[in-house]
Amino acid sequence: MKAVRLFGQKDVRVVDNAEIPTPKGDEVLLKIGGAGVCHSDLHIIDDGLLPVSGFTLGHENAGWIEAMGPAVKGYKKGDAVLVYGPWGCGHCKPCQESKENYCDHQSETYFGGGLGFNGGMADYMLVPSSRLLVPIHDLDPVIAAPLTDAALTPYSAIKRSLHKLMPDEYVVVIGVGGLGHVALQLLRATTGAAIIACDVTADKLAFAKELGAGYTINSKDPDAAEQIQKITGIKKAKVVIDFVGINSTIALGTKVVSLDGDLTLVGLGGGRYDYTMMGLPFGVSISNPYWGSRTELMEVVGLALQKKIHIEIEKYPLTEANLVYDRLRQGKIKGRAVLVP
Repeated sequence: MKAVRLFGQKDVRVVDNAEIPTPKGDEVLLKIGGAGVCHSDLHIIDDGLLPVSGFTLGHENAGWIEAMGPAVKGYKKGDAVLVYGPWGCGHCKPCQESKENYCDHQSETYFGGGLGFNGGMADYMLVPSSRLLVPIHDLDPVIAAPLTDAALTPYSAIKRSLHKLMPDEYVVVIGVGGLGHVALQLLRATTGAAIIACDVTADKLAFAKELGAGYTINSKDPDAAEQIQKITGIKKAKVVIDFVGINSTIALGTKVVSLDGDLTLVGLGGGRYDYTMMGLPFGVSISNPYWGSRTELMEVVGLALQKKIHIEIEKYPLTEANLVYDRLRQGKIKGRAVLVP
């Protein structure tokens, strides 16, 4: 079968002789419908984030069950499913609460399919346990695949702050890319807060308006913080969610977050913040959430089935994986790219 494999730093190749696995025990073999291309892949490919190579990329995966091990219950061949991305031990307390993204044993292993283990940028994918599957009913797997990260990650980040996102408050979203454009829809669907979207290009800001942002600000403007405060007034923004995570966006967030607000850093841009007691309003909580729980992924599927969210996608064949990664590096992907076998 064809597969997009990482052979070493900056060495991604499409092979056509990968072996199709045979599932055993509780394992499930999926015929892949679509595999999302995530910006975090570039940290693995370009920066050597993981100390391992020789695996198939792709951690946003959806498809149809092709075969199952004898221990699998409750599924049948042809069922359309998502693959929950973070693979924990399955036994510790966080895993039992479906929070495998915070598995106690995460430091002892890799993170999941496409993140150290074989992922879904291939004709077929072996999932190690049926507990990692989430049914998608009549959703198209090609469109649904990015829900596993591009929707789950912002949804989990937003849920942390739901009790603060009241109709009389403001929320700032920095970065209208693969995750940020879904965050805008999620905020509109689940909260009443006024949404301020920040990005650096006119087309991204226009896109944000289409998706429900009440206000847009170019975050490269030297007075971006002042522009935001003209909107929020003296109270500032109760929640700031940064999907970029570079020095300048983190600095912007610290300037516009309110007393007792939440500054949530999702982007993996490598930025730094030097904390001082007087550098933030009192009561601010800074968090760096990672992905989301399996039950939250079920909730995301519910929102998609109700057509309250959609992911803007560009479809490409597996053979164009390196082209897609180049377009991603250049910031030329609108929404999410999906590789289709």
